[in-house]
Amino acid sequence: MSSASSGSRMVLGRSGRVSHAIKIIILMVLAVLFLLPFYVIFRNAFTSDQAFVSPDWSWLPDNLRPSVISGLFTDSDLDLGSSMLHSAVQSVGQTVLTVVVSFMAGYGLARFPNRAAGVILKLTVLTLMVPAAVTFVPSFIMTSQFGWIDSYRGLIIPVMFSAFATYLFRQSLLSFPKELEEAAELDGANPWTVMWRVALPNSMGIVAAVSTITFIGAWNAFLWPLLVARDNTMTIQLALSRFMTSQGIDYAQLFAGALVAIAPVVIVFLFLQRYLVQGITTSGLD
Repeated sequence: MSSASSGSRMVLGRSGRVSHAIKIIILMVLAVLFLLPFYVIFRNAFTSDQAFVSPDWSWLPDNLRPSVISGLFTDSDLDLGSSMLHSAVQSVGQTVLTVVVSFMAGYGLARFPNRAAGVILKLTVLTLMVPAAVTFVPSFIMTSQFGWIDSYRGLIIPVMFSAFATYLFRQSLLSFPKELEEAAELDGANPWTVMWRVALPNSMGIVAAVSTITFIGAWNAFLWPLLVARDNTMTIQLALSRFMTSQGIDYAQLFAGALVAIAPVVIVFLFLQRYLVQGITTSGLD
């Protein structure tokens, strides 16, 4: 019996090591596939025009000089620095307003259940099935009538509400212990104070997750800024589109600009990536 049991343990141990090795290999392959686009951007950003048209592929860039990046910021026609500033203001402003508005909506749907709240929740989730581009025409008309064209208000306010963020907040708050809120109410706090002083400080995980998703989406937005942004609010994504004209595409400059444009998003993602998993877990969607 002892030899049979020891043999079975050896088999289980060997199969466990094989399974672990297979998982590591799969994760390595997925990591390579994930990093491949970043390598292509970096390689092409520092590749000369001659190498682009060459039939021979080179794995290493042939124009690895800092002037490739610094030249983008000294180009007065491109004005990349101002474009990045406009994108930063737009992204941070949209993130803050989205978190505030969506958290209030999610808190109301989670803490004040009634028939109207159920209908509002269903309608909110239903809007997730509608492509965002469908709403651009009426949103643009209202933005134009308000005089918000080429302003931060026009870039941020029409797109500051997120049905997805509202749903995440609502799901997260459903699992939040009501005893803490009831204790605050016994101390004389009103619902508004309970929401901001009790619920919000204890929901920073989901807040960070929503903030990360919203910031990345706002930074990468192209269609809405294309409609309402002009010279005074030109975002980085619109600035990069100037490298693509009817006469041709400046691939080296385009990839160099893309390398600069993704840097803030990568930094934000690296610092806040753990909150994405934590936020999805606490929202009950896992």
